[in-house]
Amino acid sequence: MLNNPDFKTMATVNFLYRSTKDQAALNIRLLHRFFDDSEPKGYRDLILGTKTKLSVSKHYWNQQHNLKRVKDIEISNKQTEINQEINKIQNYILKAFNQADHGKIDKDWLKAAIHSYYNPEVKTTSIPKDLIGYIDYYIEDRKHDFSNTSIAKLNVVKHKMERLQAKRGKTIMIADIGGDFKNEFAEYYKAEKYSQNTAQRELGTLKTFCKHAMSKGVQIHHQLDDLKLKKKSVKKIHLSFDELKQIEDASMNHEHQENSRDWLIISCYTGQRISDFMRFNSDMIRIEKGKNLLEFKQQKTQKLMTIPLHQKVLEILDKRNGEFPRAISDQRYNDYIKEVCQLSELDEMIDGKRSKNISKDEKVSKIRSVSGTFKKWELVTSHIGRRSFCTNFYGQIPTNYLIYVSGHSSEALFLQYVGKSNKDLAMELINYF
Repeated sequence: MLNNPDFKTMATVNFLYRSTKDQAALNIRLLHRFFDDSEPKGYRDLILGTKTKLSVSKHYWNQQHNLKRVKDIEISNKQTEINQEINKIQNYILKAFNQADHGKIDKDWLKAAIHSYYNPEVKTTSIPKDLIGYIDYYIEDRKHDFSNTSIAKLNVVKHKMERLQAKRGKTIMIADIGGDFKNEFAEYYKAEKYSQNTAQRELGTLKTFCKHAMSKGVQIHHQLDDLKLKKKSVKKIHLSFDELKQIEDASMNHEHQENSRDWLIISCYTGQRISDFMRFNSDMIRIEKGKNLLEFKQQKTQKLMTIPLHQKVLEILDKRNGEFPRAISDQRYNDYIKEVCQLSELDEMIDGKRSKNISKDEKVSKIRSVSGTFKKWELVTSHIGRRSFCTNFYGQIPTNYLIYVSGHSSEALFLQYVGKSNKDLAMELINYF
């Protein structure tokens, strides 16, 4: 074999399912064409293969992976997830190939390249001591512990701190976060018209960053543990059984309202977050002992759930030939269920908060939660389904079962979620005396 500078070395990568098992890791195959003047064509093809750690089911790979225009959101999400990982592996191998001595490319080289992909060299990184830099470090350090939604929320806090830092004209250091900073933080949030509860919650997030920094050897302020802001009591609204019946009986003007109404009813009788119920599909349903059960994995907790389907949900499925309603985006769902509840005449005036753009410049968006007295339909959001389920069935279904369905980590958090005070619990206890 001789080297020919005019011959362009080529390599391609593809993936194969080579196992007889129902679930297995994909094989990667590297096709390498190189110059060889001993061959009649002047080149030779070399095919190398080894295993990856990307595991899929045989059914998915053979029946679903290459489907086009997929309507099933779960399959579509799975395709996106698998394709993203395939692209990462492919790009890594081709980059390594382009940097390697092509005369030494063999099966052992490919195995070593795959090993390096899954076991990258750890680069020593200095740990930031400023707050903004540390938030980035924190997210990177714990990226496998968080969902994309959680990371997005952490970045929201980071962007607020960037604006506060720009306003003060001085870098916020981890060691600065003490009593004086708390006051500065609270004044800034008040001036920017963030709610008291937003300030209280996000101060807690800053304390989490600082305690993580302390575990990494970064100096923190001695007052950190004492930093607290009061939480303001907010009325928790839900849809009662009577109001749900009112919604069921109301006439809708458009298909998107009918579709959203069905999702709203489903959410109120399954108690799940929108990130979960908007992914429901008929493939998740199985029948056991004559009962319809729904099996799925919660996105936020990654907990595998099996819950019975309420008759109200089954009625919706029956009218849709066994299928769930058409999936829509979170934003559209939030908009549409307000229309649904307005058409259902949920006009009771109640105190609450709703999001509003408070910017005086029409071209600038400055969304804040604004307190006031509103018609109930104006306060309805996607979260009302989960809260309605917990509130309506509290006292009817044992609390430990409700906690299982809702996914709360403790009974105390569950009771706080449904707005049960010590007085409420005492009054309920009277029934047992």
